[in-house]
Amino acid sequence: MKLPIYQIDAFTSKRFSGNPAAVCPLEAWLPDAVMQAIAAENNLSETAFYVQQGPQEYQLRWFTPTVEVDLCGHATLAAAHCLFRHFGEKGNSLSFHSKSGLLSVGREGEGYIMDFPVDNIEEALPPKVLSAALGLQPDSVWMGRDDYLVILDKEEAVAALAPDLRKLREVRSRGVIVSAPGNEVDFVSRCFYPNAGVDEDPVTGSAHTTMTPYWAERLGKQEMQARQLSARGGAIRCTMLGDRVALSGQAVTYLEGWIEID
Repeated sequence: MKLPIYQIDAFTSKRFSGNPAAVCPLEAWLPDAVMQAIAAENNLSETAFYVQQGPQEYQLRWFTPTVEVDLCGHATLAAAHCLFRHFGEKGNSLSFHSKSGLLSVGREGEGYIMDFPVDNIEEALPPKVLSAALGLQPDSVWMGRDDYLVILDKEEAVAALAPDLRKLREVRSRGVIVSAPGNEVDFVSRCFYPNAGVDEDPVTGSAHTTMTPYWAERLGKQEMQARQLSARGGAIRCTMLGDRVALSGQAVTYLEGWIEID
């Protein structure tokens, strides 16, 4: 059995930067174990699978190399890019039904704008292992639905992080987001998800649903420019829309091909 596969670099306009995601269009859902095996074989931070439900309407799921996740920004962007660029979607917006509810993606100039639910965060008392894993004492720590948000005082501290990933796996959360004010953008970040099979994610759309409400309140701004300081790097424009967050970015195709499964 042959299935089409695309690899898209998301949150970038240049190949070999941003966050690569695999996209597998399906006519019907495969068994979960098969989709998980495909994601493990791809060995990217996320593989997206979608099945069409109606005109400009799709069901969408995401898998890391080890687990299925409830929300993924860059692979949603990649799936939309795939549909617009390679499958001839003519409308200006697409609807995706997911484990996080209805998500929409629209065209915006040379890129796309995604409408996601905002994460609700509360200030938290950090576990001792978190500071030990990061090798520093945070300015503050917040907890969202799935991830810790660690706030540092400056961009250079985020860039210099060299966390102990073994200790980071002891933190009881999906992942750890580390963020600080940016020098040339409103805020910067790095994101670590060793418990989900991704040591450091290059550019994390879902993390910006957690960071955007924090920085919007702190900076007194509704629209902000953000940059993720991974080795590949990526840029996202974030806009608060009440209980939703608009995340804007570009994407570029790296690979088109076929996979074979039994």
